[in-house]
Amino acid sequence: MALRATIYKAGLSVADIDRGYYADHALTIARHPSETEERMMIRILAFALRADTALAFGPGLSTDDEPDLSARDPTGAIQTWIDVGWPDERRVRRACARAREVLVVTYGGAKAGAWWAQCAAALARCGNLDVIEVPAQASQALAALARRAMRVHCSIQDGHVMIGADDGQAAFDPVVLRTQG
Repeated sequence: MALRATIYKAGLSVADIDRGYYADHALTIARHPSETEERMMIRILAFALRADTALAFGPGLSTDDEPDLSARDPTGAIQTWIDVGWPDERRVRRACARAREVLVVTYGGAKAGAWWAQCAAALARCGNLDVIEVPAQASQALAALARRAMRVHCSIQDGHVMIGADDGQAAFDPVVLRTQG
């Protein structure tokens, strides 16, 4: 019998001063059996970084051609494609061809560095791509906040991120590896 996803519920309050975006979101997150709580919390962080009423979680790890999160316009065209982790560079290039903007949120310290060193040159021509790294200490602090039912607050100002819950917080500056241009 196949293992089923574990369902998490999160009330997410976003105060993104940099974008002038302030809203509360009720999120339902399906955590695949092979997904760690750290990766799941990075997905929630990625949601907060690009929060929008159209942004939604994708079908999950078992679907290769779909983003972890996306925002679509009324016609179904992908406006924002977000991947978490260390996606294959071919996948990222395909995403850049399909979406107006692509964000990759990587984490894991040395693993993220090795991934970027391998992919940076191949992704240099993707004009609609942003890549950020969450420092290892911050991603571990985020993982410690994971609860099946949680209330999370995220503030973003001058690129600095502070994300907290009832029993802890993480404050950090994401490392910008690549920005659109």
